[in-house]
Amino acid sequence: MARKYVLVGAGSASFTRGLVADVLRTGKELELGLVDVSPEALAVAEGLAAKMVAAKGAPVRIVASTDRREVLAGATAVICTVGVGGRRAWEKDVLIPREHGIYQPVGDTAMPGGLSRALRMVPAMVAIAEDVLDLCPDARFFNYSNPMTAVCRGIRKATGAEVTGLCHGVIGVARYLASFIGVPPGELAYTAAGINHLTWFTELRHQGLDAWPRVRAELARRRGEGEGELDNPFSWELFALFGAFPAVLDRHVSEFFPQFFREGAYYGKTLGVDAFGFEACVEGGDRRYAEMRELALGPEPLPADYFEQFGGEHEQVIRIIDSIETDAGRVYSANLPNDGQIANLPPEAVVEGPAVADGGGLHAVSVGPLPSGIAATLASRLAVIETVVDAALTGSRALFVQALAADGSCPSLAVAHKLADALLTAHAEHLPQFEE
Repeated sequence: MARKYVLVGAGSASFTRGLVADVLRTGKELELGLVDVSPEALAVAEGLAAKMVAAKGAPVRIVASTDRREVLAGATAVICTVGVGGRRAWEKDVLIPREHGIYQPVGDTAMPGGLSRALRMVPAMVAIAEDVLDLCPDARFFNYSNPMTAVCRGIRKATGAEVTGLCHGVIGVARYLASFIGVPPGELAYTAAGINHLTWFTELRHQGLDAWPRVRAELARRRGEGEGELDNPFSWELFALFGAFPAVLDRHVSEFFPQFFREGAYYGKTLGVDAFGFEACVEGGDRRYAEMRELALGPEPLPADYFEQFGGEHEQVIRIIDSIETDAGRVYSANLPNDGQIANLPPEAVVEGPAVADGGGLHAVSVGPLPSGIAATLASRLAVIETVVDAALTGSRALFVQALAADGSCPSLAVAHKLADALLTAHAEHLPQFEE
């Protein structure tokens, strides 16, 4: 079968750049479909991809459309990086809760921002999944869109489509821990399991030996010698308490424990303001998009270093596809339904953990039961996710308020109700399922 990869949400230009670079490194002949509902964003993605293909003289044919159904037929892999409403909607997810004293550094997974985002994302991704099942049912189906767990659970619950969720967070934290103890990342082996953005490193080995004693020794050394503030202090506190290290560090992990950061108070700073500043993050995204737009649509050639490897959300998927096509059996971190791989979490819940990519696809690796305390941090979150998925699928305001109440960010039920109404009103154009 001829290879055809389709990227839905290609207007995420940074991801598109990385994905195209990874495709070109394989040297494989294929068709690359680009889809985005925004004609302008699609033009940027297509222009950028075309320049990259031309620069390498690669055997890659590009097709692009704002209508995904025109592109999906015959796809062998579908990769989604959708963000309904874009950065402007994301701003509302974070800034509206601030008006109620709730501060979020990210707001794309947990807390009110992540729950609000799920209401937009789940129905949109379900519709994409339905088209995948209709037009390319044998395609490998990958999702990078957040909130990862809610999106993948919603797709599987509503359609049965076998979507796999991918995120670079576990890889990034493995590199972080390797750097912390001064070893090459490739020499570390580990087990990391949980849910996306709260995945716990329960085992860490270097050259076959338990590496946690080295981590604890280095942690004690840095604290004892007063080398300044330790970065990600909350993650290190959790490590001391649970004996496992959480991914993806404080920027994400803090949002799963809002009870400890009332009004954003975070070690003398404020979350989303002077700790992991949200506005600066969004401004950076706007700036990078403008730069890519100028490069994609302008006459200037690509910079000489444009194809250098760089980390990011794209970096696993092409390797996974290759591992499946070649029956290589390599292990990756993936978000898949819990078919017993984490014995003490709910069945069917989407969990993140190791998976083998071979000729039969991606297969979750059993990690057994997690320590009860760690499982408790995850099970409660999975219940919130199930509630907001049902809210998104049914258009139930009551379920949305329940999810906000169970999340733990709101100081009272009255605030949960007010916040639900404010977010539903602000995003009404993207929430037709809530129309009376």
